[in-house]
Amino acid sequence: MKTKMSVFAAGILFCCFSACASVPEQAAPKNTPEVKPAAPNIVFVEKIQSALESDDIDGAIRLFDTEMPESLKNDVDLEILKASLLLSADRTEEASAVANRLLQSNPSNQDVLELSAEIAIASGNKQSQTTIINQLLKADPNNATANIIQGNQQALKKKYKLALKNYQRALISEPDNQDALFGYAQMCYYTNDIKTSRETFNRLLQENPENSLAWQYLGKLAAEDENYKAATEYIQKAIELEPERYDFYIDLGQYMRNRGQFAEAEKAWSKAIEIDPTYFLGYTYRAGLYDEQNRIKEALKDYHKIIETNPKYYFAYEEIGILEFHEQNWQVARQAFLKAESIRSSSAYQMMIMITYMKEKKLLDAKNYAQKCMKTMNRESLDYKIMRLLHDQGPINAENAIIKDLDKETDKNKRGKMMFYFAMYYQLKGMDKIANEYFAKITQMQTPLFFEYRLAEWALLQN
Repeated sequence: MKTKMSVFAAGILFCCFSACASVPEQAAPKNTPEVKPAAPNIVFVEKIQSALESDDIDGAIRLFDTEMPESLKNDVDLEILKASLLLSADRTEEASAVANRLLQSNPSNQDVLELSAEIAIASGNKQSQTTIINQLLKADPNNATANIIQGNQQALKKKYKLALKNYQRALISEPDNQDALFGYAQMCYYTNDIKTSRETFNRLLQENPENSLAWQYLGKLAAEDENYKAATEYIQKAIELEPERYDFYIDLGQYMRNRGQFAEAEKAWSKAIEIDPTYFLGYTYRAGLYDEQNRIKEALKDYHKIIETNPKYYFAYEEIGILEFHEQNWQVARQAFLKAESIRSSSAYQMMIMITYMKEKKLLDAKNYAQKCMKTMNRESLDYKIMRLLHDQGPINAENAIIKDLDKETDKNKRGKMMFYFAMYYQLKGMDKIANEYFAKITQMQTPLFFEYRLAEWALLQN
């Protein structure tokens, strides 16, 4: 919108200058050094131009309110410019009032309709937005503004192919429209047309080398090819243009981590957190990095920040449970797994909760909790049988039956998970040798795709 407004403003101001310059001036008397003052129209337009060149939107708006000559007050183009400036200044109601007046007197003016569509989006008036867009598309199916708005809406719904068609239509009427080019390139990226996406982003940068998002996406495209060095260079270019943009540092951290530059990755994610400490994503990446490096206290601190900023992110509760279990903080671990279970029910969380009770010697609480969970479990499932085994602490024929079921389990990850809880059964009974045999079998699988794998590794190290 800002780019479009700048171009539009330049066009209006050029027209105003031309109109003012076309007024014939009276010939100055000979031998008279007096300089005739500029016409009020020209003075006003020059002041508007100066304010816009300085990015002083509020100053430009004040000029409209205080210095606009009477002869220009009914100029449609200048009224559109004023409404656009009000919209850019987040003064949406005032912009809407100007646009409504313009619509009453110019109901078919395309520029007025396009402005009204932008205002409808900003004010959240979906009904008005739909009506105006349909009106624009009826007059011109390839109207750039209407198609870009529809493309943006489809993109938000993740209907990337439909969005792609909208941006293509927009480019038919305005081949150099930067918003349409960006949307088209982005949808090509999401629909896996990597070649076209890269070509279009490069074309966009030829038009505007200061488009930071285009640099960012070239970084993403390079990362798709695992060329993380080039990806780093692209995102650093984007950061040069917008040094306080959160998601740029998220990308930079990912590229640095993939290059093995962990300190730089940590630095990038820390910068993202500094920019917006209320958003969870930076904490998530940094916590994972700390976790991998066994910097447990730092990881826990970040995981707690994740649930503070995004309370429904169950994965953070899971990680807190795992790390606190490792630290033998049974009650804290249990609270974390209880919270994770409340968000995303899992028999694994339920068994971890029961085990924390048993680690604290709260056997009655453990049995009561297990009985509650078993009511909703499939009695033929391996999960139920191991939960029953933990609850009953035997007998041996139940152990033998589970050994057979583990051998029959074809899902490798499921077998590894259930093997861990079977090992914990033996550990809780003080039969460490048998427990360690199962922990060792889990680590030999070399498929750490389930959180119990780490706990099995730690159990072996502790023993």
